[in-house]
Amino acid sequence: MIQGFAALALLLISFIVVPLASLLLGTSSQEIVKYGLDSEALYALYIGISASIIATVLLIISGVPLAYLLTRRDFKGRDLIKALVDLPFVIPHGVAGIALLVAFNSRTPLGFILSNLGMKLEDSFWGIVSVMAFVSVPLMVDALIDGFSGVDTDLEHVARGLGASESETFWRITLPLASRSLVTGSLLSWARGMSEVGALLIVAYYPKSINVLIMERFWTYGLQVAKATAIPLLVISLTTFVLIRRFSGRR
Repeated sequence: MIQGFAALALLLISFIVVPLASLLLGTSSQEIVKYGLDSEALYALYIGISASIIATVLLIISGVPLAYLLTRRDFKGRDLIKALVDLPFVIPHGVAGIALLVAFNSRTPLGFILSNLGMKLEDSFWGIVSVMAFVSVPLMVDALIDGFSGVDTDLEHVARGLGASESETFWRITLPLASRSLVTGSLLSWARGMSEVGALLIVAYYPKSINVLIMERFWTYGLQVAKATAIPLLVISLTTFVLIRRFSGRR
């Protein structure tokens, strides 16, 4: 039985490794420089990286309070909120893009206000940020919930017993002890934002982020050019994966 399981496991691992290895080894350095590191690709990479960083920062600011309340307060509707947080996991990417566009395009009341504040959704940098934030919410909040749940509440009670306020206890005890989960959640959210393409094609085709550019070059020039454009993004993704494994404490 073990031999059969090992053979099936090897097939699955090969299914993951072979395509990535083929992409990396099947592309020449000249092609990578010509298509993956040209000015258009570098600018698209900059758009993707910066938008995902901003989306992650916004998720930290809003996700930390939400995750703390979900782990430290028992209130009516808590399970419903947890379920809502995970909804972006199961919503198809195209549907997510359409939903965001319907809710926040510049002709809706909320979208009109955002547009006047310089944060127009459609075909804009802030549209890219909103898409990346939407699809990354579950990764950030779930990681923080795991982190806060792992903090021994007795330590918080001791701090409160010694005269610390709830706010002081949070900033000096709870958050530092959950910092590994915060870093992991941030890396996962950033990586998820960088990997998004379906919703971006609907909400914000311009300015072109790297994934949109890869798709465009595939449609226009074919596989050879698209794969060379994709190599720098793959390297960044693999580096992020190593960091996630490191900070999550897995071996």
